[in-house]
Amino acid sequence: MADKAICPKFESALNILNKRWTGLIIFQLLEGAQRFTTIESAIGISGRVLSERLKDLEKEGIVIRHVYNETPVRIEYDLTEKGHALKPVLESIQTWADGWMNNQSLV
Repeated sequence: MADKAICPKFESALNILNKRWTGLIIFQLLEGAQRFTTIESAIGISGRVLSERLKDLEKEGIVIRHVYNETPVRIEYDLTEKGHALKPVLESIQTWADGWMNNQSLV
């Protein structure tokens, strides 16, 4: 196989998705806007790590943070158009996992 350079855009995309919990956060938000605690309990992530990942995803333009001026203040996270564009990618990974991952691989 000839030496083929990896496309910088492809590498950047993988670097975003490769961070631990990021794919699961995006997958969870495909269901719609959610509060921090809902995401935290749904995927079993620590609050500190979830906060870091959400900030990273906001910076990348994948997640948007909505602050509602209520008492108490309500904050929800949702996917942007860029984030929703990842749906077929994550669905393809799910299909692959269903076909190729067995219970012995899940440790």
